[in-house]
Amino acid sequence: MTTGQGRKGRPRIVVIGGGTGLSVMLRGLKEKPLDITAIVTVADDGGSSGILRSELEMVPPGDIRNVLTALADVEPMLGKMLEYRFEKGQGLAGHSLGNLILAAMSDITGDFVTGVRELSRVFAVRGQVLPAANHAIVLKAEMTDGTIVEGESKIPRAGKTIKRVFIEPELVSPLPEAIEALKQADAILVGPGSLYTSILPNLLVPEITRTIVESKAVKMFICNVMTQPGETDHYAVSDHLRAVREHVGQDLFDYVIVNNGEIPPQVQDRYAEKGAKVVHLDLEEVTKKGYKVIADQLVLFRTYLRHDAIKLSQHIYQLVESWMLKKG
Repeated sequence: MTTGQGRKGRPRIVVIGGGTGLSVMLRGLKEKPLDITAIVTVADDGGSSGILRSELEMVPPGDIRNVLTALADVEPMLGKMLEYRFEKGQGLAGHSLGNLILAAMSDITGDFVTGVRELSRVFAVRGQVLPAANHAIVLKAEMTDGTIVEGESKIPRAGKTIKRVFIEPELVSPLPEAIEALKQADAILVGPGSLYTSILPNLLVPEITRTIVESKAVKMFICNVMTQPGETDHYAVSDHLRAVREHVGQDLFDYVIVNNGEIPPQVQDRYAEKGAKVVHLDLEEVTKKGYKVIADQLVLFRTYLRHDAIKLSQHIYQLVESWMLKKG
């Protein structure tokens, strides 16, 4: 297994997931001397991404767009432009400009991955952004009552409890570049993000998980701060880890990074109205499974609760540095 340091002697770190939480974390990580590769879910089928996926038969661009914007070294106005969502116009309403640009680049270059690579160069992206596969996958969930729900966007809205999720095609091939990045990694991060609809779709690509298992990199799970209605209702930290283990057949992680800071009651009340609660850190349960836990005040509250990208990235960087020193 080859590991080593990336450009300019920087540790190589691979981040796996999707959704807003991943983008927030990457905004902090890109300020560290790390060689970053982000492997991003291709199961999204809602909103603008879902329409482009269906009409153009392309990889859903939304999560990729978020990650590109987070890692881009551009003026803030250009970031706002990529995130701009049209509110009017027949056929345009609901689409983000960044999604449309990715669709255009895919068409111009003849290939979604090449389009992402070219756009990364134009926007001076600090790192490499890769879809988990070069074509969209369909995410399905088996509920505890035996029913099957198809579609990433429909699963949390089903009003039922998820027993397991699975992908079609089941034996989807990952991008060779994603596998190579994992083989070369000094650190592999999974999360934060929606457990069943952003994180697990990546880990259900068989070769991705097999490569993670074989890797000698330090492996970390970044746990969500709040539960997600329709996905992780009443879940503690150990429940997130159990779900991963049950889906991939074994424990993947050395470390779990979690928030243990107080969240103001009025903020908790706002989230409770939507059915979300603080993810409880059941420390004894987690540590007895062999995980090492890093817990800190890792949240900020503005309009929404978000990970504190600076503090989170500092913990990750220190962990990677100490792992590299230990490895010699």
